[in-house]
Amino acid sequence: MPEIRITPPLSDIDIKKIKSGDRLLITGIVYAARDAAHRRMAERIERGEELPFDIRGQIIYYMGPAPARPGTAVGSAGPTTSGRMDRYSPALIKMGLKGMIGKGPRSEDMIRTMREYGCLYMAAVGGAGALLSRRIKSSTVIAWEDMGAEALRRMEVVDFPVIVVNDSEGRDLYRESVSRYRIDG
Repeated sequence: MPEIRITPPLSDIDIKKIKSGDRLLITGIVYAARDAAHRRMAERIERGEELPFDIRGQIIYYMGPAPARPGTAVGSAGPTTSGRMDRYSPALIKMGLKGMIGKGPRSEDMIRTMREYGCLYMAAVGGAGALLSRRIKSSTVIAWEDMGAEALRRMEVVDFPVIVVNDSEGRDLYRESVSRYRIDG
């Protein structure tokens, strides 16, 4: 299956064309945020404050990079477990977030929210952080520098490889793949 090239910000039309199991190459701006940054974004939303960036149509990568070596944008940049963001992500999706990248399954509530608002969940290969970092051309902290690797970052990526796990219709690649190979009895 060939890769599909996408460039954020994504529209509802873009999202509807992408299906669970599709392999994507992302080129453009992606935001990196882990647990602590998600908590701070949620706190801002609760207080009625603006986020540090316009979230509409954007993609968040659940990642906190290792320190960059000279001549590189970031160090190792592998995904973190996505389920830890499940309590914060629905508010971001309701504000227009269109994609999330991480590893591991999402809760039923998250899948329902993604289907309702038109959002994708994509997986990056865990354990391949050094290779993924080569696809990140620039990285700038845009909020919460005090959090170090967990700061909110704006990153430029080129042909960043992901696989769609959950699409906007609620399909789940993890569950569907397991059921194909399950032997009962």
